[in-house]
Amino acid sequence: MQPVEALTVALADRSYDIHIGQGLLREHACFADVMTSDTVVVVSNDVVAPLYLDTLQVALSDYRMITHLLPDGERHKTPASMLAVIDTALAGGAARDTTFIALGGGVVGDMTGFAAACFMRGVPYVQVPTTLLAQVDSSVGGKTGVNHAAGKNLIGAFHQPVRVVIGLDSLATLPPREFAAGLAEVIKYGAIVDREFFDWLEENMPRLVAREPAALRHAVRRSCELKAAVVAADEREQGKRALLNFGLTFGHAIEAGSGYTQWVHGEAVAIGMKLAAQMSGIDVDDCRRLESLLSAAGLPTETDAHRADDLLAAMGHDKKVLAGRIRLVLLESLGSAYVTADYDSARLRQVLEGMAVA
Repeated sequence: MQPVEALTVALADRSYDIHIGQGLLREHACFADVMTSDTVVVVSNDVVAPLYLDTLQVALSDYRMITHLLPDGERHKTPASMLAVIDTALAGGAARDTTFIALGGGVVGDMTGFAAACFMRGVPYVQVPTTLLAQVDSSVGGKTGVNHAAGKNLIGAFHQPVRVVIGLDSLATLPPREFAAGLAEVIKYGAIVDREFFDWLEENMPRLVAREPAALRHAVRRSCELKAAVVAADEREQGKRALLNFGLTFGHAIEAGSGYTQWVHGEAVAIGMKLAAQMSGIDVDDCRRLESLLSAAGLPTETDAHRADDLLAAMGHDKKVLAGRIRLVLLESLGSAYVTADYDSARLRQVLEGMAVA
């Protein structure tokens, strides 16, 4: 078996391991101890499956495999697509002890996890993330769901996986735009909870953009360590976990405003992080450092695609709205963030108008 680094997401009886390494998608041992029957439902999409489904079948050769392929893209993250997964599982004879496996990026992982949460009131599932964004963020923590016309991820459930298997070699096939989108989530961890990691990213971003294996391994592991610690402390986002939404309230509004067609998720989050930093009123040099790091990763930091009123309306549908007030994750400084609904609404509009068409 290939060398594996293992981290644990500590959630009492729902604890699970994250396996990180090269070549893990073909390793039977990464999956065997969490299987609960001789049948698995593998969910992927029509982009990832041609690249990695055969490899995963090597690891799952002892199991009867039911396969469902989703169309690629955020616009297909719908209740109808999720129900199609359940239709395939039922038609294939899946039962209450069947394990679901998500092979793909964040959309596949979220939808598979939600299908597993709903199927026969909950079955186990394994996350096998193939994009950088999914490896460092969406595959860890048990947030599952689909989009609604009113906003992103408004239908879903907390349902923790039983294992996360991260094969770093899958990053070699990511298109540059998708790879950069994942770097946005890596940068986010440094910005909100780990100043030392942010400093490391500034120094090593050229190595990451070049996809040097040692740099990638460190960035993925550190991101997963930080995510695991936050999830263990606050599984259902009642406190500290909300910090992980830095840039997302803005980013989700930007995504929704374009019908999920103009920006990929990480790009929208990158723009959102710049806006959140501006909204924070932190030192101007720290704002510039964040923007420079995002640019060095190949990410956008502005858009003129939407009116401020449209973005505010979309932000009003965000899951983080409480008592009619949009909550924002803002920075005290690089490496330290907080959640607040106590901010200057006029300032928020000014920030949005600085990047939107008047």
